[in-house]
Amino acid sequence: MAVPKKKKSKSKRDMRRSHHHIKMPNLSLCPQCHEPVLPHHVCPQCGVYRGKDIVKTEES
Repeated sequence: MAVPKKKKSKSKRDMRRSHHHIKMPNLSLCPQCHEPVLPHHVCPQCGVYRGKDIVKTEES
């Protein structure tokens, strides 16, 4: 069975995990209400997707 001969340092361990970080979501602005919204999602503020009212909100 394969067993490491020497202990890996914390630096080597952390370098291996360097790409495991969390990335911020790409937000864009809603063309109607100018609020941040995820791409390809209905705007939670005004309920508009691609220029059409999808979800009825209190404002509309």
